Amino acid sequence: MDFTFTEEQQAAAEAARGVFAGVAPDAVPSPALTTGAVAETYDQALWATLAEADLLSLLLDARYGGAGLDAIALCLVLRESARVLARVPLLESSAAAAAVQAYGAEEAKADLLARAGRGETVLTVAAHGRTGHDPAEQAVTARQDGGTWVLDGVQTAVPWAHDADVTLVPAHTGTGRTVLGLVPRGHEGTVLAEQFSTSGERLGELRLESARLAARDMIDADGAWEWLRDLLTTGTCALALGLGEQVLRMTGDYTGKREQFGFPIATFQAVAVQAADRYIDLRAMEATLWQAAWRISSGAPGPLPAAGDVAVAKIWAAEGVRRVVQTAQHLHGGFGADVDYPLHRYHAWAKHLELSLGPASAHEEALGDLLATHPLG
Repeated sequence: MDFTFTEEQQAAAEAARGVFAGVAPDAVPSPALTTGAVAETYDQALWATLAEADLLSLLLDARYGGAGLDAIALCLVLRESARVLARVPLLESSAAAAAVQAYGAEEAKADLLARAGRGETVLTVAAHGRTGHDPAEQAVTARQDGGTWVLDGVQTAVPWAHDADVTLVPAHTGTGRTVLGLVPRGHEGTVLAEQFSTSGERLGELRLESARLAARDMIDADGAWEWLRDLLTTGTCALALGLGEQVLRMTGDYTGKREQFGFPIATFQAVAVQAADRYIDLRAMEATLWQAAWRISSGAPGPLPAAGDVAVAKIWAAEGVRRVVQTAQHLHGGFGADVDYPLHRYHAWAKHLELSLGPASAHEEALGDLLATHPLG
């Protein structure tokens, strides 16, 4: 692969840095001090700014007001957003819109995509299944009844579910196929309950009880859910990378100023070795992220399907971001747990990202299955 970013991709990253420059990672109450959600909704002012900067329509074609860019550009922007813990549904809405554009009915595209690109319509994806550990597509059943589809089941931990106008819900049919339903918020036959993430964000448990959708609101193209899941997972890896890089930078700043025995503790070998190990983690996270994003964007063939590269990226992201924040807490000492200092927020977000869309062990198992099916020898 070519690790060189195009001018358009670099421009998207530069625009994102400008937008996120003024975002404070501690702008909402600390999750350590709140029993419920840290805020009732996402950062709507930031969302509007992202729309004005055309960063919500990166993956959309020009006919929907988009830039026609790829997953690499989106990941560059997500990386910047995670540095400041930006509280916006950027990944979920962008990925869902891209799936509708690639696989949805023309009526759904006309209704949703231009508005999503302008930030007027927010999309999300129910990607965690019934428990967060089982495949999301197995948590909901879908059957046809005349000209409509009927969905039944439960999806847990749906991000931004209380704010999104439409949730893409994967479901399985009686023949074992996977389809996607575009479920409007408050749709008849749906019940939404509150849940909370480790970062203090409000999630939703979505129950579907004979929820009926018209054919235009269903995506039944082969491979649609798999493509969307891979894009979501790769975007999550980009968030983990951006968060980890910011945490290591904070740690470097702190250890460079904190003195013991008259010297900055960053000059102590034990401290330097730990920081160096985490730097290596971040570079491995970065290399595997861009490999996965490139496979998704280019459709280039490889010894394994693109899902294999996505699994490798998620394994590194899940384990790497956990090690980075744990080392940061250790090197900060008690200061790292101070709720007036933002490091504990990054730790809470990192735990959510580590487990989001499956921990490392789940992706190791998936990678093993792919290797058994596609032997490299």
